[in-house]
Amino acid sequence: MTDTDRAIAPGTALPDLDVEAIQRLIPHRFPFLLIDRVVELVAHESAVGIKNVTVNEPYFTGHFPQRPVMPGVLQIEAMAQTAAALVAASLALQDQNMLVYFMSIDGAKFRRPVVPGDVLRLSVRKTATRLGVWKFEGEATVEGKAAASASFSAKIAS
Repeated sequence: MTDTDRAIAPGTALPDLDVEAIQRLIPHRFPFLLIDRVVELVAHESAVGIKNVTVNEPYFTGHFPQRPVMPGVLQIEAMAQTAAALVAASLALQDQNMLVYFMSIDGAKFRRPVVPGDVLRLSVRKTATRLGVWKFEGEATVEGKAAASASFSAKIAS
């Protein structure tokens, strides 16, 4: 059975994913699982990840002890994890132990600090897919205000 045999029809609304469902789709685990939920999934098109930023995140001990700020690269990683969950859900790849590798990150911009107590909303939209490479545009917001944005691409490895 190929990925396309299992694939969900493009444009199909998919159910929200809690952390257990996310872990059945992507390989990331604590301390590197950076999304708590994925909502508003539209197969092969878009999704929104939710990250509740808490003071006990391991990276805050060194970034920065007096003023904790979520690193921008981790905000982009959270966007990519949201995109990976969307791809895996769209291709019905639960429990397949797939790996996803970044291929590019372009035009990254960081607009505001993300700090403990923030709820990071990670919107991703597929812009293209070709030869197993998926391209996305992503934006991270807090209370409707832009925190980070980037275009990125990734490939599923078996």
